[in-house]
Amino acid sequence: MSALFEPYTLREVTIPNRVWMPPMCQYSAAPEGPEAGVPHDWHFAHYAARAAGGTGLIIVEATAVSPEGRISPYDLGLWNDTQVEAFRRITRFLAGQGTVPAIQLGHGGRKASTDQPWKGGAPVGVDAHGWQPLAPSAVAFDERHPVPTELTVDQIQAIVGQFADAARRALDAGFEIVEIHGAHGYLINEFLSPHSNHRTDAYGGSYENRTRFALEVVDAVRAVWPQDKPLFFRISATDWLEQGGWSEDDTVRFARELHAHGVDLLDVSTGGNVAGARIPVGPNYQVPFAARVKAETPMPVAAVGLITEPEQAAKILANGEADAVLLGRELLRNPSWARLAARELGGEVHVPDQYHRSV
Repeated sequence: MSALFEPYTLREVTIPNRVWMPPMCQYSAAPEGPEAGVPHDWHFAHYAARAAGGTGLIIVEATAVSPEGRISPYDLGLWNDTQVEAFRRITRFLAGQGTVPAIQLGHGGRKASTDQPWKGGAPVGVDAHGWQPLAPSAVAFDERHPVPTELTVDQIQAIVGQFADAARRALDAGFEIVEIHGAHGYLINEFLSPHSNHRTDAYGGSYENRTRFALEVVDAVRAVWPQDKPLFFRISATDWLEQGGWSEDDTVRFARELHAHGVDLLDVSTGGNVAGARIPVGPNYQVPFAARVKAETPMPVAAVGLITEPEQAAKILANGEADAVLLGRELLRNPSWARLAARELGGEVHVPDQYHRSV
């Protein structure tokens, strides 16, 4: 049997298989009012279907630690108790199907306040539920995005606290794993990369200064997150720049530091911080970055990036390139991918009693 269907334990949480769902924003929450950032029927149905399909771990989409941390006005949030109560409905169902419920906490930084992608995804202003974005430096993402407001040190520390507060709420909402979003050009990634971080204080310049904010967030979350529950970190392993950006070597170095600070697994993606970066997209195109972290550090890793076929996913694990695989678009197309893969490869995943005729 493929390792794809073997359980995987981190701290005291056991995930039933290695078929995992990465965070994928649905841009479907209310943009304002008492229901802002609150998951509703669409979110429940979306995540419930993948749990019923046998997915071992589901990481709920990027969930903002504050209203201005949303990537769009339509994103989920965990800054109040109304949101907590709504998430409980989702976590109860996922756990009831044997799926481990996880959630990604993030802040959009200079790429915040954008429209729903099917409406073009352009930045929106206050007349369309938007706001002025914040960032490590007053450097716009591209010509479409506004120049963000550079964060003060006090504001940076406040955001660190917001991550910790959101982690406490995630625990109250029933999540077993928290993932910190440090990828794709959002706030933490913006601090890491010299391409977007032009600060001259303790949070900019040297590698040690650029990684300071991320490590402070990790430490603050780890301090409130139970010791028996895992903490993940999602990283963009490269900006895809030949120079002047965050590099693969930086990622390997940083993985060792994250591990020392209590991160249990690195979710390895790439890109998102440089507009127009040339990325050689194809099957497994990001897997080598995960494989290098796994080979050169003590950090467990999950691989992502156009993983679509059962044999392809199984081979990644068999080759020792990753400890688990994350399927994004493929799980959007096929919520029961895990069950179909198990049938093809001779494995087993959870099947609801109501679906026994499909086995």
